[in-house]
Amino acid sequence: MIGRVDPSQLGAQQRAALIYAQARSELSSRLWQAALGGGERGPASDLASTSRASELSLDALLATLANEHVPSVATQRAQQPDPVLPAPSSERREARDEESRSPGRNEASEAIGLGPNAQYQATLNAAAERTAIPAAALAAIVHAEAAKGPGGRWLAYSRNPRSSAAGLGQFLSGTWKSEAEREGSWLNALARQKGWLTARGKVAGEARADLLALRYDPYASIQAIADYARANLDMLERKGVRIGNDVESVAQAAYLGHHLGIGDAVKFLKGGLDPSRARTLLSAQIGSANATQRIASSGSAAGAHRAWLLDYVGRNVRPARFDQALSAG
Repeated sequence: MIGRVDPSQLGAQQRAALIYAQARSELSSRLWQAALGGGERGPASDLASTSRASELSLDALLATLANEHVPSVATQRAQQPDPVLPAPSSERREARDEESRSPGRNEASEAIGLGPNAQYQATLNAAAERTAIPAAALAAIVHAEAAKGPGGRWLAYSRNPRSSAAGLGQFLSGTWKSEAEREGSWLNALARQKGWLTARGKVAGEARADLLALRYDPYASIQAIADYARANLDMLERKGVRIGNDVESVAQAAYLGHHLGIGDAVKFLKGGLDPSRARTLLSAQIGSANATQRIASSGSAAGAHRAWLLDYVGRNVRPARFDQALSAG
């Protein structure tokens, strides 16, 4: 079980880094909320602000700690049952910020193969075998979502300062919680084993911090990405969206579900988003000024958002770059 870390046990440099990270994260969050006229789901109340501040404190703390402070779920895998294939889900995914979605950010690593991320090969293959989604497709989703370090290394402790998105999969707090409560998911099986769910299958209040901290565990994040992708692909097909059988089509459709949420993904793939929703999403990705310019050039918010997102997906969700390395695993 992931326990809370007492800041008094940290060294002087770690405490200083924690204070700086917390202050920067809170300032960025407040500025972004002010720019958009509210938080992730509208104007923030004092209670919601307090809740987010507590969560940011936890995230900032985790981001300054070495791996030994947060025991990996992978070390416990032998004692954990493999969850069954998840049932379809209709969970909604909110948009994330320009930092995660910036076109230049994820193009830093163009090398073929996993490179510095070879440590995740076994995890990707295990998740692929469990969910019947190609490992290369899962790697492509991670690559498009995760922040990057030197050489294209995926940063497990990445945190979006403009929303609650965190970890390799940049899962929002609400989506991660929903996945833990969804019957059949790997995260649901783990949460039950840990005693984090109530008798009604909901995340217990006292377990919320420990559950959200798991987003920073690479093994847990990749397993959740696979489950979320499987559920989204199943739902897209049930909604009449045709998906090709090739790995690239699977990866890109799964990514759209991950990025947009299944509701918006279905609309996007079956005809287009509402102009107001498209403008909101595009602004959240590239900033209001850039979004306004693109909309003016395109002639419509839906068209501008579609052009931007399809271009991003085409350049960043490319499973072929990982296929050979993962097939050899």
